[in-house]
Amino acid sequence: MQELTTKQQEIVEFILKRQRMEGVTPSQQEIMEEFSFASSNSVRQHLRLIRQKGFLESDSGKVRSLRVTSPLMKLKRQLADIPLFGSIPAGVPVDHEQEADGCVSADVTTLGFKPTRNTFALRVVGDSMIGKHICNGDIVIVEFGADPLNGQVVAAFVDGRSTLKTFLIKNGKPILRAENPKYKDIIPAEGLTIQGVLKGLIRNAID
Repeated sequence: MQELTTKQQEIVEFILKRQRMEGVTPSQQEIMEEFSFASSNSVRQHLRLIRQKGFLESDSGKVRSLRVTSPLMKLKRQLADIPLFGSIPAGVPVDHEQEADGCVSADVTTLGFKPTRNTFALRVVGDSMIGKHICNGDIVIVEFGADPLNGQVVAAFVDGRSTLKTFLIKNGKPILRAENPKYKDIIPAEGLTIQGVLKGLIRNAID
């Protein structure tokens, strides 16, 4: 088995990260933009060599069909145990106290960052974030203490209730937006506490 070059491994890690974060693999155009390649031909050449080395498969003629083969065996993995603090509603906010519920093991390379003592996980309940490819049963990895940027997904405690939503600033005021047209924007009336900013996603393999 031939080894990957540094650039080839970075491409494989990017594919894994995007699949974990968004539930779909990147297109060739997105790979080109991520690595500042001069042309799509450069991307195709890299992908061809990665396939030849046995690390990648794809369906001919289909976009977003890249599949990393046997990453557990072929890529160095560094696992981190992240505490799982129960569930979080991805729907209408509800009164909810988070309790420790064991931990989840995640591949640091796939996550794209090294978890800290402020990193924790929550199980998603509901469908309000499907526009961000966050589905019922998924596990979100969030970081406590980080100031959210406009457009980031956050775990929030709003008016005494927990929810998972997109953080936005409109007219100088924070709002929480669902990524599903069935749900309305949430405008905090009494208080808003950001419990964590989304850093990664572990897809529910059952759905």
